[in-house]
Amino acid sequence: MNKLFNHKKIGILGGGQLGRMLLQKAMDFALEVYVLDPDKSAPCKSITSNIVNGDFKNYEDVYHFGKKLDLITIEIENVNVEALKKLQQEGKEVYPQPEIIEMIQDKGLQKIFYQTHGIPTADFFLVENKQQIEKYLDYLPFFQKTRKGGYDGKGVRKIVAKQHLSNAFDEPCVLERMVDVAKEISVIVARNVAGEIQTFPLVESVFNPQAHLVDFLICPASVSKKIQEEAENLARKIAEQLNLVGLLAIEYFLTKDGKLLVNEMAPRVHNSGHHTIEACVTSQFEQHWRSILNLPLGDTSLVRPAVMVNLLGSEGFEGEAHYVGIEQILKYSGVYPHLYGKKKVKAYRKMGHITVTDKTLSSAMQKARKIKELIKVTAL
Repeated sequence: MNKLFNHKKIGILGGGQLGRMLLQKAMDFALEVYVLDPDKSAPCKSITSNIVNGDFKNYEDVYHFGKKLDLITIEIENVNVEALKKLQQEGKEVYPQPEIIEMIQDKGLQKIFYQTHGIPTADFFLVENKQQIEKYLDYLPFFQKTRKGGYDGKGVRKIVAKQHLSNAFDEPCVLERMVDVAKEISVIVARNVAGEIQTFPLVESVFNPQAHLVDFLICPASVSKKIQEEAENLARKIAEQLNLVGLLAIEYFLTKDGKLLVNEMAPRVHNSGHHTIEACVTSQFEQHWRSILNLPLGDTSLVRPAVMVNLLGSEGFEGEAHYVGIEQILKYSGVYPHLYGKKKVKAYRKMGHITVTDKTLSSAMQKARKIKELIKVTAL
């Protein structure tokens, strides 16, 4: 890529679909970007030759990758933080900062952060092993979440009664008391080096009950103006308390009695912001580059209502990916497919997403449900 206004060599840890979409936007800014990923057929591979085969969880791989660069960022938080700290000490720019990544890698540290800074969250207890759970049986029911490594519904167990302890994780965990959830909503906040902050419009998630993954993501979320302002203000507060540089996705529970509780955070571009490519003035991917390069943040206004359809591998299929129904969905106006280029499919693997836009949210939702019926990812 040609160097125009920016002369930094930039590295992304992770070459998955988020890295791929970051690269697509980086091309518009003529950025010189390199990618580290252990998978030789990672989604980024098909759109850049600047991909280094290595493990982003390995100290040596991350350190040697970063030594040749000026700025390092991430598309996945499960990376080697110690290597990033060393690179930062040696004068490399690392955004989001290693200490933020380290805190968010540990759900227990996340909860302590919320508690320390007066951020509303569900009541919780921290335990080191299965045996310690017995001390909290009077507080049942709760969800048990592993402190590290869990994502997309993995690392979570529901414990309603004492007999469920036999299936509990025997490792450091968070016990989170169950709350009566009306909706799950998310907001993405961006903050640049200068401290400028922007939030994206709130979105509402509809989950697949089998896979515990998002089926539909709806924007704007159907919430009151009060809840919208509260969610945005909390996001700004968190970004400022963290001294964040980059993007932060914040997932909330909205309880049936109207309380807003922070569930979890991710310090990167996020599934809950994919629709912004077509639906907002500035996409989350462009905003990420603006943030870490200390450029003015872009306008996050919603141009048109949107529904994002998560394109998951169909149940019962495993092998070389085959997309069924592309021709049918492209007959509809306002339908934008994004295929991630993953060669292999298996049940519920994220293979792509489709953004559906329309003049009204109800018409976009109606169209999205039809699209969901028409398109499938199977195996050849």
